[in-house]
Amino acid sequence: MDSFISTFHIDWKIIIAQAINFVVVFLVLYFLAIKPLKKIMSERTETIEKGLSDAKENALVIENSRKEYEKVINDARAEAHVIFQEGKKEAEIKKTEMLEEAKTQVESMIASGKKTLESEKARMVDEAKTEIVSLVVKATEKLLGQTADSKLDDKLTKKIGDIK
Repeated sequence: MDSFISTFHIDWKIIIAQAINFVVVFLVLYFLAIKPLKKIMSERTETIEKGLSDAKENALVIENSRKEYEKVINDARAEAHVIFQEGKKEAEIKKTEMLEEAKTQVESMIASGKKTLESEKARMVDEAKTEIVSLVVKATEKLLGQTADSKLDDKLTKKIGDIK
């Protein structure tokens, strides 16, 4: 081994000094570089993992929101259909009521028109009778040359009134 040491010029003091140097440099690098880098890397890993878990949670929330949205839309469509059908039924009922009311009004108008015509006809017949009686009395007065008394006038009016 001596020949080996002399061949390679190995000095134990230098090797020990270099080992101490190596340990000091390693400790300095470990505390000033490696340890802070490990801390930064672990924080970054936690941030990335948190971001991934948040993304998964957001995807679930979005999926649930989409399902809820679809459910609300379907419920609203069903409710709108029901409301539309009820409105349609109410419109049909209202239409029927309005037609019945219109028929009733037309019938009452026709009935009142007939009554009015009947009363007008009766009034005109009475007026015509009175006019005829007065013409007959005047014609008789002219033919007889004398005035008829009121008794004769009333008697003739009554007889003509009885004629139908």
